[in-house]
Amino acid sequence: MFRSTLIALSVIAAPMVQAAEVPPAMSKYIYDDLMKWVNDAQIVQAITEQNSVTSGLTEAEVIAKDNAWRAEVGSSSTPMIDAVLNAPLSTFLREHQGQSGGRITEVFVMDHHGLNVASSGVTSDYWQGDEAKFKQTYNKGAGSVFVDEIDLDESTQTYQGQVSFAVTDPATGDVIGAITVGLNASAFF
Repeated sequence: MFRSTLIALSVIAAPMVQAAEVPPAMSKYIYDDLMKWVNDAQIVQAITEQNSVTSGLTEAEVIAKDNAWRAEVGSSSTPMIDAVLNAPLSTFLREHQGQSGGRITEVFVMDHHGLNVASSGVTSDYWQGDEAKFKQTYNKGAGSVFVDEIDLDESTQTYQGQVSFAVTDPATGDVIGAITVGLNASAFF
């Protein structure tokens, strides 16, 4: 049954890469709920705006920003983290998390470098561009979905499976960023 659910989902979701066995209830939630809002106009707009700001960054500058973010995690002074968490799109993400009935543990949106644009909560790092969640979506093209292994997540301290989606500009069809949604594994078993 799991295989048929996954096959049906992958046909609908275009290229779907999976690293983990996905419980049927989680596959259903991905299709019935998440896929309806992961390319919302607010998400596309926020990514587009940040892409225009970060377009000239070098890899060294991206890494420096990531190091600055990591230094702020757990610190009393968090201007970089606060800017992401206070972004209007972060409110939108927290609303979806709140409406999920405990199924969503975190949500964050990334630009074309894999840098955080908005987040429902503090992530352990700022640059996701070196991780599978970004590489298996942004780099794979429109419609790409990546489901990662269920694991203990450092930032949420819950066992979760992360599902990531390429975010596409509807006007051009170009992939402009990605979104990752952490799903509470216990909610789907």
